[in-house]
Amino acid sequence: MTQLPPGRHSPTFKAALLDWVGTLIVPKWGPDQAGPKGGAWIEGALRRLGLDVSLSEASRISGALNAAIGQPDVAQAMRGADASVESYRAGFARWVSAAGIDEALRDALYDELAQPDVDLFAVDVERTLATLKAAGVRVAVVSDVHFDIRPWFVKAGLDGYVDRFVLSFEHGVCKPDPAIFRLALDELKVGPGEALMVGDRSAYDGAAVEAGIATLLLPPLAQATVERLHLVLASCGLRDHVRP
Repeated sequence: MTQLPPGRHSPTFKAALLDWVGTLIVPKWGPDQAGPKGGAWIEGALRRLGLDVSLSEASRISGALNAAIGQPDVAQAMRGADASVESYRAGFARWVSAAGIDEALRDALYDELAQPDVDLFAVDVERTLATLKAAGVRVAVVSDVHFDIRPWFVKAGLDGYVDRFVLSFEHGVCKPDPAIFRLALDELKVGPGEALMVGDRSAYDGAAVEAGIATLLLPPLAQATVERLHLVLASCGLRDHVRP
């Protein structure tokens, strides 16, 4: 079991609010993902339909999606779409329609997004969460998302380390609205000065400072093998026992 470092009686913070996509996991899709990550998501959807899953086809679809997401009407439809299942589905439909994708593939892509993929978790997630738990630091995962991510943590064996999930679609509020961070504080029963917010997007996760919460911004996670979360433990006054 993870132990506190000698001489450290209590962590700097009582709670850690952790973003999910880009912080704990590699995104399944995004404008910069015409490569393996975006390809895997698209290939999974094609496979569901029994269609061609060649790299060239996945790249073609990925290119069309990346081009469409930049269109002003699509960007507007997707902005804040994670506030509800309905708003995300509507925004998603506009996005894939603008990319010239038919309804069957649209639905397969939509369903594929929510499928748990434990390989997307960063390699240092488990030991970081375990260290926080051993130190008595309560953890909330705070995410803009349109589906329940708890099964991802269950499948990865990480659910026991998370005290609360604060998901935008369940509360009707998205980052950067400070209300979502206040909800997390209420769930964990801590004050703003007792918590650390950790994320990868300054315009969204960084808004936690507006709720009076100290915030640590990390570079977006591009590969699951990249280790960055020792910075979370250091900010909490804890030591990563795997690192020297």
